[in-house]
Amino acid sequence: MRSSQIHYDNGKDYDLIDVISDYELNFNRGNIIKYVARAGKKENEIQDLRKAMDYLQRELDILTKKRDKVVYEFKENC
Repeated sequence: MRSSQIHYDNGKDYDLIDVISDYELNFNRGNIIKYVARAGKKENEIQDLRKAMDYLQRELDILTKKRDKVVYEFKENC
């Protein structure tokens, strides 16, 4: 489905949401791609890039917690 919003238009036959879905990206990773790709197409490019950084940090925090939990459980079982 093509979007009617100008900042979503990429001049292609697909939208970013199609790429995000095709790659099966989770919410955070999808938003990182979305905000980076669309940065500069609306009035505040810096804000869009900061949003991408925020979602990247959230994803890193989730992965770090998962890793730390696995390491902790491994050490507890040794």
